[in-house]
Amino acid sequence: MSVEQIPARLKAATLIEALPWLERFHGKTVVVKYGGHAMADESLRRSFADDIVFLRYAGIKPVVVHGGGPQINAHLSRLGVESVFTAGLRVTTPETMDIVRMVLVGQVNRDVVGLINRHGPFAVGLSGEDAHLLTARRKYAVVEGEQVDIGQVGEIVRVRPGAVTALLADGRVPVVSGIARGDDGVVYNVNADTAAAALAVELNAAKLIVLTDVEGLYADFPARKNLIKSLTADELKKVLPGLSAGMVPKMEACLTAVLGGVPQAHVLDGRVPHSILLEMFTDEGIGTMVVGGEPAVPAGSADDWSGAGGVGGPGAKGNGE
Repeated sequence: MSVEQIPARLKAATLIEALPWLERFHGKTVVVKYGGHAMADESLRRSFADDIVFLRYAGIKPVVVHGGGPQINAHLSRLGVESVFTAGLRVTTPETMDIVRMVLVGQVNRDVVGLINRHGPFAVGLSGEDAHLLTARRKYAVVEGEQVDIGQVGEIVRVRPGAVTALLADGRVPVVSGIARGDDGVVYNVNADTAAAALAVELNAAKLIVLTDVEGLYADFPARKNLIKSLTADELKKVLPGLSAGMVPKMEACLTAVLGGVPQAHVLDGRVPHSILLEMFTDEGIGTMVVGGEPAVPAGSADDWSGAGGVGGPGAKGNGE
């Protein structure tokens, strides 16, 4: 059934269903981590940009933090530079860092800004270096209990959100790439999930949304039949050690956000068109939600997954992606 064939009463019902959520989030900040398949497919890229502009027109203040792993890999391959990963993290030499910085700031960030600005003069691109938005220190991989130097890979130690809050006050949509400078003057590649969580905390965001390539957190991965719709921070702590590598940074980001005061954090399937709107403005929502305190809704239920191994989603990705 096409949109034109949907009865008017059903369209009206959908709009009315959104009303309490529009009231709840009006004037609030929502941080969205953008990456995965939603960034590679042209139709999904456009639907993502439409969702962000819809939020802005609805009186919500969206902030986008993006990755760019596939784009980085493609550019490195074209230049004949091998992509090397240790413990799921990209080994980032000075040569690699120059390319990562160029791709994230000069290509991916520009593309996201351009997609949003098809609708008007809304998006403004930033890197974590701008106005010392993100400050990082060197991060080490751990292999068999030993620290391994993986180059210019960073973990965030400080967020100065002034530039972002100024843009939000001016009605703009900040689009942030995960590049950060250290107090030592070195430029670091930081995980975009982690950057989004840190920024959500400092902005006192009402919600963190992390887009990925699965429906959410599964209790029976890799079977993918039992989606956990909601769990608390304490419940997430228990299952975090058993998650697949690809889900660890995403669920850690959700946990960091909730423990830092963000009321809700969500992992959504970015392959679903308009997944952000489905989460924000429908009663059922989609994906997996992490909250503080008692579960908001039965988690699928908790007895189905607590302490189970193999919980999670897709395979490992590199840092900054």
